[in-house]
Parts: sequence; structure tokens; C-alpha cells
Amino acid sequence: MKQRVGLLALGIAVLAVPAAVWYSLRTGIPVQVVPVEARGIREYIDEQGETRLPETFPVTMPFSGRVADQPLDRFREGTRVEQGELLARLVEADLELAVRRAQARVAQLEAAIAENADVRVARTAIEQALQMVSATAEAVQAIRSRIDASRAQLEYAQARMDRTRELRRTGASSEDDWERAMTQQTETAATYRQDRLVYAAMRGIEAAVRFLPGMIEQHIDRSLDKTADVLRKQRDEAQAALDQALLEQQRGVMHSPVDGIVLQQRVRHERLVPAGETLLELGRLEDLQVEADLLSIEVVRVREGQPVVIYGPAVGDGGVPGTVRQIYPAAFTKLSALGVEQQRVRVVIELEPAALEYLRQQRQIAVGYRVRVRITTAAKERALVVPRSALFRGADGRWRVFAVSNGRAREQEVELGLSNDLEAEITAGLEAGARVIDVPDAILEDGTRVTASPGP
Repeated sequence: MKQRVGLLALGIAVLAVPAAVWYSLRTGIPVQVVPVEARGIREYIDEQGETRLPETFPVTMPFSGRVADQPLDRFREGTRVEQGELLARLVEADLELAVRRAQARVAQLEAAIAENADVRVARTAIEQALQMVSATAEAVQAIRSRIDASRAQLEYAQARMDRTRELRRTGASSEDDWERAMTQQTETAATYRQDRLVYAAMRGIEAAVRFLPGMIEQHIDRSLDKTADVLRKQRDEAQAALDQALLEQQRGVMHSPVDGIVLQQRVRHERLVPAGETLLELGRLEDLQVEADLLSIEVVRVREGQPVVIYGPAVGDGGVPGTVRQIYPAAFTKLSALGVEQQRVRVVIELEPAALEYLRQQRQIAVGYRVRVRITTAAKERALVVPRSALFRGADGRWRVFAVSNGRAREQEVELGLSNDLEAEITAGLEAGARVIDVPDAILEDGTRVTASPGP
């Protein structure tokens, strides 16, 4: 029984389809039509955006050291700060110790330079050398006098020996006298030669000693200058280290560069922090902007100064106005939600003051909030406008619509001007007041009988 009922229902359905088609062809396919209206139209790009700050102000460690827990610990996220307010500082004892150590090194080298400049010992050595020169000269003069005396004695001994020799020949002198005279002459001759040798040696010593004071003075001067140069260089290095320690003592106290708010507190409590690490990140919510990544094929229509509407659940009803402020010069690759690589360009939108005040005070919007942006790229105050849903492409790829005339659908080629997601401008092919089919069915053909009813 159930099988017969099913077969009966299927038969009725099969017969109903051609019946409905026949009825439609006779009375007309029901369609919804909309009029071609003369009114304003805007062309825009709609994209997701995000609030951001044009600049943030990181408070970073100027050099490696131990940061104190106060006042750093009290600056939590959301804390208001004023320009010049003390935000963080390194442990003061560490900085003071480094300064004192550098000061002590400079003082030590200053004392060494002063000690090196004291030439009293050097002058004593030179005076002693001069005394030695004078004593040597006196000794040379004494030996010279002694040579004169020994020469006179030698001449006397030689003359006495000559007289004794003559007297010996005549028998007036004895052999003993001759021997004594000869011995005396030999001794005086030896003394004379010895005195001459001593004199020559003393003259050499005198010549050498005469240069000794100058040599000592030159040596002392060179030694003093060399030591002084080394000490001065060491003092300069120590002074540079002291200057660095004083600078670090000054830089170890960190103040707020702006009036703003703490966006992030990255370090809490006292600990050793390396140079360059961020302690706090500050920002000015008064400078809040919106950033959107547009497709590169669409951004070519965007220009700085174009009006923008920022809307979405975070903004509330109606949206708020803004202006295109900056278009980045380079595109970048970004994956879409479907995993497709897209070339996008970053665009910065500036909020009007009243809009910014509304977002901050009424909506509590801060950094990193998701919004939607609608950038108007072109607009006309009066144009022939049809819904985008009424348009379709013909076999030749050109835009067409179905216009309703005398109860029949007439396929009409049109040319478009401005367009957006909802509507399009018709620049040729239709006139104001004409009626076009909204969302035409695939079974429609040129000349198909239709039954029109007003569209939504």
C-alpha cells in the first residue's frame, strides 16, 4: 500500500513540473524588478583594520646593570605617566662605586705625574757630576805639576851622571859615585815616564768626565719625558673612564620622554638586566590610528586625503570618520584565511579628533583593536544606479542586464562607471526609470515572458 502511494506521489510530481513550466511560459516567469534610479553613488574599498600607535616609546637599559625595584614596580600597564617623571633607575650604590673607583684611579695617576715632575734627585746627580769634573781637572793639573818636577829631577840626575862620568875619567870620582849617579838618573827617568803615563790617563778621564753632566741631564730629561708621556696617557684613559662612569650615573636614572600611558611593563622587581632590554613601553593614545592591509590590485585607487568610515562591533552603530594619511610604498605577502598568498599594501588612517575622543571615551578602544574600514575612492552626486545583483556577463564577457518591457525580459548590454559591493553606475545602455530584473534566473532569455513584481 505504501509503495502504491509513493508511486502515485512521484507520478503527480513528474506531471506537475511540465505543467508548471507550461503555466509559466503562458503567464510569464515571476521576477522581481527594481527601477534604474538617478542618485548618488560611492566607490569604496572595504577591509579589516586594526588600531595602532604611530610611535611607541621604549624605556630601555642604557647599559648592563642591576635595576632597582623602585620606582619601576609601580608602573603597571595602563598607568598614566608625565613627561620627565622618574620611571626607573639602576641601583645607586653600584653607580657610586664605579664613580669612586674611577676617581681614585685618576688621583693616583695625577700623583704619579707630580712625582715624576720632581727633578731634585736628578739635579743632585748633575751637581755631583760637575764636582767630579772639577776634581778631575784639579787632579790633571796636579799631575802636570808633578811631571814638571819629575822632569827637572830627571834633568838634574842626567847632568850629575854626565859630570860623574867625566870625573871618573880623570880619577876625580870614585866608582861608587858613578853608580849612585847612574841609579839616580834611572829612577828619575822611570818616575818621569810614569808621571807622563798617569797624566795621559787622567787627561782621558778628564775628557770623559767633562761630558758626564750633559749625558746625565740628557738621560734624565729623556727618562722624565718618556715616563711623563706614559703617565699622561694613562691619566687620560682614567679620565675617560671617569667621564663614562659619571655619564652612566646620569643615564642610570630614566625619565618618561612623553605624557602617555604604560603599554607594557616587561621587567618587575630588582634584578640584573642586560644593555638594551626594554623595561617599559610607553605610548600616547591621543595619537591612535587605524592600519589596514589592502590588496595591491585595489590600493592603486587609494590616495592620501580620501575619506574613510571606521565601523564594526568595536566601534558601535554608524561608524566614525577618518582620512587616509599614509600609503606604504612597498607591498608584502600575506596568507589569507583560506591559505592563499596575497600581495597587500599597508595603509594608515587618521581619525578625526571628535571620532578619536568618542572611541577612547565611549568605546574604550586602545591599541590592537579589530575594526572595519571603508575607504571612499570615488563618488558622484548624481548617477544612474542599479543593484550589483542585477548585472551579469554575457558570452562576450561584457556586462548585461535584463530590462522588463511589455511583459518580456529584454537582454540589454550596459557600460559601468563607479561600483561597490551593492550597486553600480550605468553610464550607457539604460535610462532613468527603466526596470531591471534583480538576480535574474539562469533560464531567462531575451524575449522571455515575465511577471514582474517590485523587488526589495
